[in-house]
Amino acid sequence: MAAKCVAVLAFLLLAPAGPTAAEHEVYYRFTVLGYVKDAAGQPRAGLRLELTRERTGFSYLGETDRAGFYVITARLGDESVGERLRLRAGDQMAVVTARFDPADRRQERGTRVDFLGAGARELAAAFPATLARFLAR
Repeated sequence: MAAKCVAVLAFLLLAPAGPTAAEHEVYYRFTVLGYVKDAAGQPRAGLRLELTRERTGFSYLGETDRAGFYVITARLGDESVGERLRLRAGDQMAVVTARFDPADRRQERGTRVDFLGAGARELAAAFPATLARFLAR
């Protein structure tokens, strides 16, 4: 699963610019990634996650790897800034807001949400470094 996610995200990040690749540009995606672990800190491998746009009800699926890591890329455009997204990991849920600068067409857009035990924590500041480590695998 992780290899497939790497290939898809690498394609999205490295796709050539042009009319056919327009929807793969940074300004058409928002990535949510993070870790899911039990209360003892052990990874929850093979857990299905669902990211749902509250405004449209459209959802995107993901699954944790052996380390409990997941990546979900949603199709969100500039007009989606401020949109609320529901993230479900098994029976847990977190709500995040799509925060980004619509004028910035270069910076990757996204956030990191970790689930540990019964709680969820958004770590938006850790998103760029976590994404870079994921892409370097």
